[in-house]
Amino acid sequence: MKINILPKDDKTNGWSALLAERKPKAHLKGDVYADWVVLGAGYAGLAAARRLGELHPDQKVIVLDAGAAGENASGRNSGFAIDLPHNVGSSLEELDGSHRFMRLARFAIDRLDDLVQTHGIACDWSRDGKYHAAVSPKGVIQVLQPFAHELTALGEPFEWVEGAALAQRLGSSHFSAAIFTPGGRLMNPAGLTRGLADTLPQNVTLYEHSPVVGFDNINGVELRCPEGSIRAPKMIMAANGFSDQFGFFKNKLLHLVAHGSLTRPLTQQERMAYGVEKPWGMTPANAFAGITMRYTNDHRILIRYGLEYCPKRRFDSKQLASVRQKHQDLFDARFPTLKGVTIEHTWSGFVCLSQNAAPGFGQLESNIWSAVCQNAVGVTKGTFGGTLAAEMASGQDHELISDMLSLGQPSAMPPRPFLDLGVRSRFAWELFSNRHEA
Repeated sequence: MKINILPKDDKTNGWSALLAERKPKAHLKGDVYADWVVLGAGYAGLAAARRLGELHPDQKVIVLDAGAAGENASGRNSGFAIDLPHNVGSSLEELDGSHRFMRLARFAIDRLDDLVQTHGIACDWSRDGKYHAAVSPKGVIQVLQPFAHELTALGEPFEWVEGAALAQRLGSSHFSAAIFTPGGRLMNPAGLTRGLADTLPQNVTLYEHSPVVGFDNINGVELRCPEGSIRAPKMIMAANGFSDQFGFFKNKLLHLVAHGSLTRPLTQQERMAYGVEKPWGMTPANAFAGITMRYTNDHRILIRYGLEYCPKRRFDSKQLASVRQKHQDLFDARFPTLKGVTIEHTWSGFVCLSQNAAPGFGQLESNIWSAVCQNAVGVTKGTFGGTLAAEMASGQDHELISDMLSLGQPSAMPPRPFLDLGVRSRFAWELFSNRHEA
C-alpha cells in the first residue's frame, strides 16, 4: 500500500523556538527487524512505546516518526493536560461517563507527573490548574452555571470567579466569569514531547525524519521508508489523523487546523503594569468563537484562536501573516494595558476529531492495535490511549481498558463533497450563533 499524504513541518512552531536546540535521532537506514513497531512519536506513540519497553524488556521496540519529536501536532497544542470534561451532562449515565474519563485522564497525568520529575524533563510543567471562562451573561447561563452544577454532582472541587476578581487574576476585564479547577497541568508541549522521546527505555529505538511511504501487513507488518524498512510481527498505530492513509478509520476522521501565537516576553515594566504574578491557563466556554489563552512561566501570553476544516492537511504558511495580525488584534483588545506588546511566534497545527467524539482505540487486526483520534485533548488522551493500547496488545488485563473501550469508536461520516459542505456550514453556524463569546 502506498502512503499518499505525509506530515510536513513548516518550521514555525513557537513552542520549540523557545527551547534549546535538539539534535534529532537518526533516520532509518537499511532493513530492520523488531518485535514491535509503533508508528508515530506523539503522546500516544511515545506512551505506547514506553509501556511496551517496560512490559517486554527483552524485546526490541521501534518507533517511527515522519518528523522530529515536538515539531508536529503534539508539540503545537496550547499546553494543557486536562483532567475534566469541559462540559458534561447531568444524567446519571453521563455523570458515570465523566467519572470514567476522569479516571483515565488522571491516570495519564499521574504518569506524566512521574516521568517529568524522574527524568527532569524541561518543559515548564506546572500544577496551575485551568480557568473555563465565559465572555457574556448568556455564556455564563448556558455553559458555566450547568458546569458548576455538574462538577458539584461529580464531587469535584472548583472555584467560581467573576467580575473584578477574575480581571485581577487574568489581567483582562474581557470575561464575565470563570470556573477554576485545580487538577490540570500546564506545560511547553514541545518540551514535554521532546523529553518523553529522549527518555525512552533502552530497548526502544526512535527513528526520526523517517516517513513511511509504503505499508503491508502480510505475515507481519512491513513499513517502508525512503532509505530503509522495518518488519515486525506486531504494530501499534499512533499516527493520529494520518492513520486513514494506512486503510484504518476511513471516512471516520475529521481533519482540522488550529492556529496559535505567543507574544514576546513582557518586560519588567510591562509586568508591573499587567499586575499578574502567577501563570494561568484559560479555555473558552465555546471552542469555535472563543479564545484559549495562557500566561506562561516566561511571561508571554498565548493566543489560540481559529479552527478551520482542512481535509488536505496542509496550511499555506503565507496565510500565517493574516493569522498573526488577527491574533495581535485579539490580544490588543483583551489586554489594553499591554499596548506595544507584539506577537513573536505564530504557527498552525492539525487536529483530528471524530463526529461522535470517540477515540480510535483498540484492536484493528490480529496483530495491529490503535491509539488515535484524541479529539483535541492530546496530552492526556494520547498518554492514556497509548499506554492502554500497549497493555491490551501485550495481553494485560488493565482495569482501565474497559473504561477506554466504553468511550466507543469513531462513527462513519458522509462522503465528500457532502461532508465538506456540512462541516463548513456547521462551523459558520457555530461562529454566528456563539458570537457573544468572541
